Order: sequence, then structure tokens, then C-alpha cells
Amino acid sequence: MTICAAIQMASGPQVNANLLEAEKQIADAAKAGAKLVALPENFAIMGMNEYDKVQVREVDGAGPIQDFLATVAQKYQVWVVGGTIPMAAKADNKVRATCLVYNDKGERVARYDKVHLFDVSVPDSAEQYRESDSVEAGEESCVIDSPFGRMGISVCYDLRFPEFFRPMTKKGLDIIVIPSAFTAKTGAAHWEILLRARAIENLCYVIAPNQGGFHVNGRQTFGHSMIVDPWGVVLDCYKTGPGFVSAEVDKSRLDKMRSAFPVLEHRRFFCE
Repeated sequence: MTICAAIQMASGPQVNANLLEAEKQIADAAKAGAKLVALPENFAIMGMNEYDKVQVREVDGAGPIQDFLATVAQKYQVWVVGGTIPMAAKADNKVRATCLVYNDKGERVARYDKVHLFDVSVPDSAEQYRESDSVEAGEESCVIDSPFGRMGISVCYDLRFPEFFRPMTKKGLDIIVIPSAFTAKTGAAHWEILLRARAIENLCYVIAPNQGGFHVNGRQTFGHSMIVDPWGVVLDCYKTGPGFVSAEVDKSRLDKMRSAFPVLEHRRFFCE
């Protein structure tokens, strides 16, 4: 049994200020006993426009945000799922929305580039988003070994695509981590429903750190960071503003549940 935490922020355009807030929350979560800490999408920067992040993008393996993640993981002896950071893309005017995972020794153990990009007009709203204008999509999913179980990494809009997660179950998926920046309107409509659905249908834990609050750029995000168990029960939820949720992830309980309720073994050809 391990305590895991999902951190909630209301990030702004200043990277250094965001990193200070992130470290404060990581320190508090570690003090509360967390061994895995997940940050939200865009934790290091939510700029005044979509291209501000291009100005601070980092090359793979070097940069102040990557150094920060390695340092805090080692300092607080926790595994860190690093939300997303802007990484170099093929195009000069774009980034990869990259989630990096570090172990408790500060060693990088995984990289995932966000696959599904948020290009939508929100119904009954003036809100429009064109993430693909400044972000280059990734091509591969990511499932890694960890002391807490097999962990799948995804980001925000990925949550809406159940078929994206199904192949992960073939790799022994135990936990899905979903760093996010769900808007206030879409979050109120769908956030909890989608998180609980992904937990139930994959019979796994879901750890979902979200941006939550009003941002300097005028955007409002939904918050309600939460941890959901394999039965769809919300174990902890933090509604708005900076903070974190934490809960126990119990691999032995998960194994017993899957043995007694073998949904994943009952899939047929149309699920492949």
C-alpha cells in the first residue's frame, strides 16, 4: 500500500514562480507521506498566449524545468510525474507537451508526449482552442514499471478517448496518471464522469492532477483534482485553488478485485 498525491495549481506566465509553488506542494505532499506525486498539465507555465511556452521550450535532457523535476524528486525522495513541460518540436514555432517521470533518486525513467490535441469550440460558449497551432502531437502511449504498479501516462484531452487506454491494459496497467488543465465549463460537465469511467472500465486506479482556478491570462480551469479507485469511488478531491489530494493505492486490493471481477478477461474481438 502506497500513498500517492495529485497536486493542483493555478499556474501563471512566470516559470520561476510556478516552480516555487510546485515545490511547496510537493514538499507538503511528501510530508503527508506521499511516495508518488503528480503535477498538473502546464504546471511550469500558462502564458498570456499560446506561444509564450515556445519561448521557454527545452531540449531533451537539459533545461531548468527538467533540472527542477530531477532535483525535487531526489530532495523529497518521491517519484514525480511532471505534468507537462514545453519541449522542443520539429517546428520552430511549436512545442511537444511532454510529461516526464522521475524516480525518487532523481533519475528520469519515462517520457510521454501528449497525443490528442485540444482543437475544439466549446458548445454554448465563446471559448475556442487550437492547441495544434502551438503543439506538435506525440505518437506513442507510455506504460512503465514503478514500485506502485504498472503506470500509464496520459494528458488531459487523452482522457476522452477510451480506446487510447485499452491497449495499456495488455501491458498490465494498474494506475493511470492524467495531468490536466480542464476548462471550467468542460470540467463541470465531464471531468469526474470521464475519470470514473476510465477507472471502472480498465479496473485501475486513476490519479488526476488538474489546474484549478483563475489564471492571469483570463482562463478559468476546473480544478477538482482527484484520485479514483478501480471501483469508481472518488477517494479524495480538491475543488479549487492550490493544494493536493492524496490516497492509498493498494496493489493487492486491485489484484483481488480483478480476480473476483474479471472484466478485462471478458473482452471480445470488437474491443481489440
